[in-house]
Amino acid sequence: MNQVISIGKQDFASLREGNYFFVDKTHFISEWWESGDDITLIARPRRFGKTLNMSMLNCFFSHQYAERADLFEGLSVWEKEDYRAIQGKYPVIFLSFADVKQDNYRDAIYKIKKIIANVYQQFHEIGRSEALTEVQRRQFMNVTADMDDVIAQSALQDLSYYCYLYYGRKAIILLDEYDTPMQEAYIHDYGDKFTSFVRGLFNSTFKTNPYLERALMTGITRISKASIFSDLNNLVVITATSERYAECFGFTEKEVFQALELFDLGEQKSSVKAWYDGFIFGSKKDIYNPWSITNFLKEGQIRSYWAATSSNGLINRMIQTASSEIKTGMETLLNGGQIEACFDEQIVFEQLDRDENAIWSLLLASGYLKADRVEYRGMTMEPWYYLSITNLETASMFSSMFKSWFGITQSSYNGFMKALLSDDIEAMNHYLNEVIMATFSFFDTGSDCSETDEPERFYHGFILGLIVEQWENYRIRSNRESGFGRYDVMMIPRERSGKHLPAIVMEFKVHNSRKEQTLEETVQAALQQIEDKHYDAELLAQGFKKAQIHHYGFAFQGKKVLIAGESGL
Repeated sequence: MNQVISIGKQDFASLREGNYFFVDKTHFISEWWESGDDITLIARPRRFGKTLNMSMLNCFFSHQYAERADLFEGLSVWEKEDYRAIQGKYPVIFLSFADVKQDNYRDAIYKIKKIIANVYQQFHEIGRSEALTEVQRRQFMNVTADMDDVIAQSALQDLSYYCYLYYGRKAIILLDEYDTPMQEAYIHDYGDKFTSFVRGLFNSTFKTNPYLERALMTGITRISKASIFSDLNNLVVITATSERYAECFGFTEKEVFQALELFDLGEQKSSVKAWYDGFIFGSKKDIYNPWSITNFLKEGQIRSYWAATSSNGLINRMIQTASSEIKTGMETLLNGGQIEACFDEQIVFEQLDRDENAIWSLLLASGYLKADRVEYRGMTMEPWYYLSITNLETASMFSSMFKSWFGITQSSYNGFMKALLSDDIEAMNHYLNEVIMATFSFFDTGSDCSETDEPERFYHGFILGLIVEQWENYRIRSNRESGFGRYDVMMIPRERSGKHLPAIVMEFKVHNSRKEQTLEETVQAALQQIEDKHYDAELLAQGFKKAQIHHYGFAFQGKKVLIAGESGL
C-alpha cells in the first residue's frame, strides 16, 4: 500500500510516526556534523524542507528524543554505527522566527521575546534544578515575554549555560527562518532599530557564547554581515551557488521519478519536469521543489502549488517600481532568455532602494530565478550571474504578479487585451484610460515630459507589465535594434500558440508641450517614428507580411493616454 501524502507536515517525529511519505534526507545530519563548522547559515527558497530538516536535527540530537531511535531506523544516517551513539545526547535549543511578521517594532520585539520565553518553558526542569544556584533560578524565571531588551539579548546564551550545568554538555542551537522578521522590518520601515536589537541577540548567542557546541540557521536570504552578523567571523554561509548541502534541501530527479512510479504517475514525468524542475544548488542541477512535488503526488494534477503559497509582497513592490532596464530584463527572462547581472548575494535591506540590481539577488535567493553559471571577472573577481527563470511554475507566478497590478480593473484589463488583439482602436483607448485612471494613483507620472527620458521609461514599464500576460502567445521584445533605431515594444506571435495573431509594434511618447500642442500630434509623431525608423525590419526578416503587422502609437500625458494605429501598410 502506498504511503499517505501529508501536506504541510513539518514535524519530523509525527511524520515518521504516521508513516507518511518521506524522502530520506538524513545524510544531512552527518554532512553537517562532519563539517565541524561552529555556525552555519543555509539559505534556501521557501517550502524547500528547511523546517523539516531542522526538526529532524532536533529529533536526532536532542535529549528530549533520547529514547526515540525508532524514528531513524531504516534511514541512511542509522547505517553509521558512530551516529547511533550520539543520537539523543545533546541539549538542543530549537526556535523559529517564521511567525515574526509584525508591522511595528514593539510588537516584533515582543514576539521574539515570547518565542524565547516559550523555549525556556521547554527546559522548565532546569529552572527548578539544584544544578542552578538560587540566583540563577530567579534569573531563569525572569525570562518572560515582558523582559527588557538586555535580558532578552543574552537569554539564549544564558540558557546554553544552564543546559551545560544541568546536562554537562554544551548546547546545539537551531534557528529556523531567521530572516523573516528582517524582511518585515524593512517592508514596514522599522529596520534600523530592529537590526540593532537582533545584532545584539546574535552576537550574544553565537559569538560570545562559550557554552555553544554549534549552531545552524536557515532562511531564504543571506543577510549581510554588516547588517546583523557583525564580528561573526566563525559563520559559514551556504547560498544557492554553494556546493555544500546541494542535495539536502529539495528533491533530486531520481527521488522525484521514484516517487512518481510509487504513486502510479510515471507517465507524467515530462510535465512534472517542465513545471517543477530547474532549481540549481552549486553545480547540482535538476533539483525539484518538494512542496510542488508532494502536492502533485497527492492531487495528480499540474498546478502552481508553490507559487501560490506566498504573496511575494517585497518582490512585487521592487519589480513594480523598477526602471525600464529591470522590466526589460524581466521580459527577456519571461521569453525564455537569459540575462547577465553582477550583484552581491548578501542582502542589505537598507540598500534595496539604492541598488536596484539587488532585485536579482532577491529573486535568486527566493528560487524564482536560477543561476545557470557564475563567472568571476576582473582583478576584483566580481561575480557575474547568468540568470534564467527556474521553470514553468515560476513563469506563471511572474505572469500572475504582473496581472495582479491591474486586478482592481480586471474587466478593463481584459477589454484592453481583447481590443489590442482585434485591432479595435476605439476600445483600446476606452479600456486603457480606465486602467490608467484606476492604477496610476500608485505612481508619480508627472504632467509633462522632463528633460530626461524617465517618464517614457515609466510608461514603457507600465505597458510591458500589462501585456506580459500574453507570454504564452507572444514573444515580447522591448528596446531592441530594428531598422534604424530602437522600437519600444514588439509582440511576435509564437508558432506554437496555434492562433492567427497579428505581429505588433508599439512606440510610446510622452506629451511635450514645447513640441506638440495636442496629444493627437504626439501620437502621430509616435506612428511616424515607427515608419521613419523602419521598425518592421525584424518582423519582415522573419517572414511576416505587411498585412500581418499592426503599428500602435501611444501618447501619454499624466493619467491620460491616446492610442492611434495603422495596420497592413
